[in-house]
Amino acid sequence: MKIRTAVFPVAGFGTRMLPATKAIPKEMITLIDKPLIQYAVEEAINAGIEKIIFITGRTKKALEDHFDINVELNNQLELSGKKDILKDMKRISEMVDIIYVRQKYMLGLGNAVMCVKDIVKDEPFAVILPDDIILSKTPVIKQLIECYDKVECPIISLMPVAKSDTTKYGIVKIKEKIDSRFSRLKDMIEKPEQNPPSNMAIIGRYILTSEVLSALDKIEKGAGGELQLTDALKYTATYHDVYGYEFEGKRFDCGTKEGLLEATINFAASNEKLKNILKETVYSLNIF
Repeated sequence: MKIRTAVFPVAGFGTRMLPATKAIPKEMITLIDKPLIQYAVEEAINAGIEKIIFITGRTKKALEDHFDINVELNNQLELSGKKDILKDMKRISEMVDIIYVRQKYMLGLGNAVMCVKDIVKDEPFAVILPDDIILSKTPVIKQLIECYDKVECPIISLMPVAKSDTTKYGIVKIKEKIDSRFSRLKDMIEKPEQNPPSNMAIIGRYILTSEVLSALDKIEKGAGGELQLTDALKYTATYHDVYGYEFEGKRFDCGTKEGLLEATINFAASNEKLKNILKETVYSLNIF
């Protein structure tokens, strides 16, 4: 079946970015000229996704408003003759069909995914974590969809990390290499304290199937008393093929101040209008 739906778990409080996230959702923090969530939504749209489901909480009204129609703003832009800005505002509100589902309790990524069980039914679907912003020629979720079309099994996006950083990620154990980037997985461990099975870390892009939803129904709560998606994928891999794909692109953890700064510099450097300003600014600081 075609991947038509992408799920965005966005109910978290964004505590790593306080105090910036005290009054606004972390997904609405700006990277250059767009909020983080818009980069993630555009990635999904450019991959052919037709429907988006936001798993939200009670503090996410600004996120919902961003993708809604603002009649007063549009009228003012029309009167002011700001046609280009008006066109962009209309594009944002019309770019895709969006469904909002409330996650009542913050009980982990697995719990967030279970909130859409009755909506996606038996269809495969994408999951995108908007904290992970990835600069790439081909949208990462499209790379995963192309893999799914070959095997019709769950696919996890992977990235090599330093051995010293494996305690920060879910780490996979590879069962069989299909090619240089594509592998069948044997196991996965959430933030291993010692003896990681590899240096391949799970990053926030997934293609999930009904088998993973069934596993979420069966497993117990894991680390932090939360329902862990990694545990469900691990369970699924015991009786059904689960694959990993080392995506092409550069990933930034924009849920941290350091990651957001790094992303800002890299995205500015890739922008023809901004890269000279970036170069001049860095040069003027005389910090190297």
